[in-house]
Amino acid sequence: MWEKIARFILRSRWILLILLLALTGLMGYHASKVQMSYEFARAIPTDNPKYQAYQAFRSQFGEDGNLMAIGIQTDQLFQAPVFNDYAALAKDIKKVPAVEDVLSVPAATNLVKDTTNEKLNAVPVFASRPLAQPELDSMAAVFFSLPFYQGLMYNPVTHTYMMGIRINKDVLNSKRRNKVVADIVAIADAFGSKHNIEMHYSGLPLIRTNLATKVASEMQWFLLGSIILSAVILLIFFRSFSATAISLAVVIIGVIWCMGTIEWMGYKITLLTGVIPPLIVVIGIPNCIYFLNKYHTAYNDISGEVFTESSRKRIALTAMISRMGVVTLFCNIAAAIGFAVFGLTKSAVLKEFGIVAGINIMALFFISIMFIPAVLSFLPDPKKRHMRYLENKWLLAILDNLERWSLHHQKLIYGVTAVMLLASVWGMTRLKSVGFIVDDLPKTDKIYKDLKFFEHHFKGVMPLEIVVDTKQKQGLRRNPVQTFARIDSLSQFITAQPEMARPLSIVEGLKFARQAYYNGDSSNYKAPTESDLIFLSQYLSSKGSTDSSNKQNNFNRVVASFMDSNRRQARISVSMADVGSKRLPELIGTIENRSRQLFDTSKYHVEFTGTSITFLEGSAFIINGLKESIMWAFLLIALCMLYLFRSFKILICSLIPNIIPLIITAGVMGWVGIAIKPSTVLVFSVALGIAIDITIRFLVNYKQELSINSKKTSHELVIDTIHKTGISIIYTSLVLIAGFVIFCFSGFGGTQALGWLTSLTLVLATLTNLIFLPALLLTLIKK
Repeated sequence: MWEKIARFILRSRWILLILLLALTGLMGYHASKVQMSYEFARAIPTDNPKYQAYQAFRSQFGEDGNLMAIGIQTDQLFQAPVFNDYAALAKDIKKVPAVEDVLSVPAATNLVKDTTNEKLNAVPVFASRPLAQPELDSMAAVFFSLPFYQGLMYNPVTHTYMMGIRINKDVLNSKRRNKVVADIVAIADAFGSKHNIEMHYSGLPLIRTNLATKVASEMQWFLLGSIILSAVILLIFFRSFSATAISLAVVIIGVIWCMGTIEWMGYKITLLTGVIPPLIVVIGIPNCIYFLNKYHTAYNDISGEVFTESSRKRIALTAMISRMGVVTLFCNIAAAIGFAVFGLTKSAVLKEFGIVAGINIMALFFISIMFIPAVLSFLPDPKKRHMRYLENKWLLAILDNLERWSLHHQKLIYGVTAVMLLASVWGMTRLKSVGFIVDDLPKTDKIYKDLKFFEHHFKGVMPLEIVVDTKQKQGLRRNPVQTFARIDSLSQFITAQPEMARPLSIVEGLKFARQAYYNGDSSNYKAPTESDLIFLSQYLSSKGSTDSSNKQNNFNRVVASFMDSNRRQARISVSMADVGSKRLPELIGTIENRSRQLFDTSKYHVEFTGTSITFLEGSAFIINGLKESIMWAFLLIALCMLYLFRSFKILICSLIPNIIPLIITAGVMGWVGIAIKPSTVLVFSVALGIAIDITIRFLVNYKQELSINSKKTSHELVIDTIHKTGISIIYTSLVLIAGFVIFCFSGFGGTQALGWLTSLTLVLATLTNLIFLPALLLTLIKK
């Protein structure tokens, strides 16, 4: 069958080339319109209860992840020149398009009792004009007498101050976010440079913006680096510019198809899909090496005295397609399965990655089998220098040693393998599963260091939201003293946790109002009593009080943002440290236990949500989905191998050499201390799909040699297979390993892990397939 396919490809080469170029042009058009994703990874399926609770919270109370924080540490803030410039900084940032609000010390509001009209008026603590030092000192004294702001806007012990900037949520999910964040940082940096104050930036808008920018930048550099590295290796191997150009053309077409597929399917470039183009280069080059290697081998084996030059090349091309077509097809199927199984998960981000990678790895096969033979048919015959690598002395010496090891040291091979597996299994018992929101950033990155700055001085900036539902309209106005006392008790319990800041809720606003009612005495910053609520009840109304200078004062904005319009639900907003997926469930569990003690479940429903919760749920969902994907990949690849070889013994021979590298890699992760998280679990499925290629190529060649030379012994067939496939296996393994090593230079820890762990797995897979697999074949197959 494959000989007929080979003749068809060579006979229809012009038509196939035109069709290929037309499809590439179409995909190139789509690729030109591909966009970056500026949304958080959609790891949780839409039918997940945690996802639905988070969406309900957002629809009721708005976005919880749109606050950018700017922090400074100085004991000079309340010196008039510094303070006036700090106030001007807040005003300048407020003018940046898409900035909705700026919360800062100069914009702090105080509540003042109006005895004449029997109400509380919101007045600025600091005048909006430039202040002289005496009046600034007087206003600062008032500010420090307001417990409401302590721990939220400043830390009196360490002299640190935080400015919060709320950014429009629609802008945060668009490309415009880059300019908004850049403008804010530029304005703040100018202030810091003028007064020699180090500026610290954090918050989800900044983290998301920087991650998206890094993804785009790294994708370009890794793609360029992988292409250049592949070109250098190909030139060293083949000593031919034409062979190098053909291979690069194949992978470049594959990258164009990949980018076009992303846009054509309505996807955007994410942290995961951004890795696919370099992967296409890394996976596509071995296809080219195997085709070119078989072409040169077949051409070299044909006697020039019997055949003319043109017929010699045609026979070599036919042999290349017929012998390598089925091998490359099943290799690409196995690699595609390794990625495509992610499409079986319910996680949108994993599904997109799996579908795009699976489709384009299969597309590489059709690109290779149409493009390479057609172009080779137009080129001059290969010269002797182009095929000199077939007689590389040091490679032949390596293959001779591999042959001797496989034939004469089988017990030693099995013994060493068993010892390594035992050590690896022991290491696997040390594996831990933990992830952080900024997990992929190195500890030297400014984003990471600034996040730790806020965690040290303000206990963090990661949002956690708690919604107390009274299960009835106006429920907060029925027995308000008891409800608010319970909310206050829960807030105090949360404040006692070392990783959590003092929560904000309607109760904090009422405490502020109570202090004002008692003439600003800070000792009265307490939860209101029943008698206090008689006076404060107007602030629980839906409208609240207003004044002529501001449609709704800051206090009433607090009321509006921490209660729903029906006065049924109250929101408790907490800023916390990035504690990781292991500590976070423990914290949430502790707080949930306390909430059940405080709130009768028949009258109240307490829901924990927010970005921190969705991150935890998403991380666990991805890890579980990846584990299931590995099992599916293993099963589907096993079925492909069984169909290909129609032998249970060969199936065992094909799977064991690929299970061993995965176990050893998992053991290394345990001993080195690399945690199980989405980025590291990804390694196993990717490595399995790629490493199985080596096994397929070895065993298919073994099967082909058996069909041609059925009278040879199993020893002779194994020797022939080692020597006929060994060179191309070593070459392609070097390309694959070098291609994944590029990812080690990433700025993301997850991408780095993908690089060196996959490279390690491929090194081990190469050794097991060239040493352990031949020994296993000789042990299991006697005839």
